[in-house]
Amino acid sequence: MSRLADGVRHFRSAEYPKRSDLFQSLAGGQSPNALFICCSDSRVNPTLLTNSDPGDLFVVENAGNIVPAPGSPGGGGSQGTGGEAATLEYAVRALKVPEIIVCGHAKCGAMGGLMAPDSLGSLPLVADWLKHSASVRETVNAEHPNASQEEKVDAAIKANVRLQLENLKTYDCVREAMDAGTLTLSGWVYDFVSGEVIRWDDDQQNWVEVA
Repeated sequence: MSRLADGVRHFRSAEYPKRSDLFQSLAGGQSPNALFICCSDSRVNPTLLTNSDPGDLFVVENAGNIVPAPGSPGGGGSQGTGGEAATLEYAVRALKVPEIIVCGHAKCGAMGGLMAPDSLGSLPLVADWLKHSASVRETVNAEHPNASQEEKVDAAIKANVRLQLENLKTYDCVREAMDAGTLTLSGWVYDFVSGEVIRWDDDQQNWVEVA
């Protein structure tokens, strides 16, 4: 706790004064540039990655950067409204974000667990949550039967991002905004070891560098 308290003291004395005008302007409301859906992994910092300021990103973080499909437990629909679904609806309909980015990352523990479900014996809640991406495991195992476990996890990280993009398109609010031409979707994978960020290109049906 002392480390975090020291950080707050530094923010109050050194960082806040530099941006006090920005924070005062944000008191009137927010108009973020994107909804950024990423993993809770402590090695992923959306604002650092995108060189963003407070107010620029509306952020959802969870294990595996997952967006449950509507109607599934944890998703929107008749079986209840999860936090991801509610945040998505608010971002699109209230804040009218022009872009949604789903960002996976290298060395993802959630995807490691997805590809090795027997390792999740002591984590039943995690195992249950990862069922939203069960099709990823099936796809990767079918397409890469002879790959190493590490290679399968790398493939799962990318496949999972693409799955979440498809899940997003099943939400009414997303479909409506996309049909109106006011919303675009992007899928990224961030390698924090190399600093590389790639995105899925629908036209090329391949991963290309964001930069």
